[in-house]
Amino acid sequence: MKRTTLLWTGLLALALLPAVAQTPAKPTGKIHGHVTNSTGVTIDKGTISLSNDGGQTSKYTFPVNASGDYSGEAAPGTYTLIFRLPETPPGKLVDQIDNVKIIVNQDVQQDDDMSRKEFIDKLSPEEKRQLEEIKKKNAAAMQANEIIKGLNNDLKTAGQDFKDADGAHDAAVAAAGANAPKSEVDAKEAEIKTAKYSEVETLMLKDTAAKPDASILWAQLGTAQLGLARVKNDTDKYSEAETTFKKVLDVESTSKKPNPATQGLANAGLGEIYARTGKIPEANAAFDAAAKANPTQTVFYLKNEMVIFFQINNADAQVAAAEEVIKADPTVALAYYLKGNGLVGKATVDPKTNTLVAPPGCQEAYQKYLALDPNGKYAGDVKAILASLQATLPPTVSTKSGKKK
Repeated sequence: MKRTTLLWTGLLALALLPAVAQTPAKPTGKIHGHVTNSTGVTIDKGTISLSNDGGQTSKYTFPVNASGDYSGEAAPGTYTLIFRLPETPPGKLVDQIDNVKIIVNQDVQQDDDMSRKEFIDKLSPEEKRQLEEIKKKNAAAMQANEIIKGLNNDLKTAGQDFKDADGAHDAAVAAAGANAPKSEVDAKEAEIKTAKYSEVETLMLKDTAAKPDASILWAQLGTAQLGLARVKNDTDKYSEAETTFKKVLDVESTSKKPNPATQGLANAGLGEIYARTGKIPEANAAFDAAAKANPTQTVFYLKNEMVIFFQINNADAQVAAAEEVIKADPTVALAYYLKGNGLVGKATVDPKTNTLVAPPGCQEAYQKYLALDPNGKYAGDVKAILASLQATLPPTVSTKSGKKK
């Protein structure tokens, strides 16, 4: 009973205490915005303050973040918005905007755009002159950026076009049908290549005019023109490609950062042009220049030279080029095959035995090919030739016809 009495007494005492007055929260509104300078560039530091005495004192201050944005809360009312940089001296300001209203339960957007006329009008004549110079430079930079963007897009298109041209034969077979005559497939392949090379040529003619100091653009143009010359066997197009590749080398010669790959491409392009137009010494010199300009691709350039001479049926040049490949890399099986292929045409018949006699180096080249690639693409042909020469096959090579890859 005593405990119950004490409990009721305690409750009664609490009930008799005066009620504590709760002060209602003051209403507020929100504000946010973005800060940019007189050229329209984001400012990523400083503070935004709200003042109700014309900027002499700051009632609320909000930091400007790395994105140039600020936000905060303030009591409702009409303020002067003040922007200051971290280095702004005390009592000074960078910009102010009057009559900024904060409204209860609303989020007001108030950007500080210092490119507005009101701000610009307050600048000194010298500051205005400097601003105009900056704007001109920025406009030129933006225009240059747009040009570069367009050039990069065109280079991407050109890359795909060259890839499509390389795959034109397979595309032609698919389009014409597996049983289509060779002439139809060849015509379709030429059509595809012409379309792809022509598109690159059109793009690069435009782009070299827009940026004539970019050697890569001239190199792409020359490659497209060379492709068209090959497809059409067009002497005039070979001449155009020659002029373009020489332009590549001229631009590279004055470049602050010469590009070995671009120089190699241009010299190799000249080498192919000279080879296909019967200028063999010039072709050899150009391919040598390609290897000198870009030594890491020496074997690649020499192999191309060798294959081109094979394609145009210049056996002597083919053999010489094959020997250069072998010097650079004695493991290239194709070089031995093309050396033997170039020499075998000079085989003679021994009148006493009525058997073929291969010229020096021919038999050895074929044997080396089989030793390096016993089941290679040309293995069957090589075995047949060696048999006709009554030559001995390498001990590791089967006498059966080689399986073509």
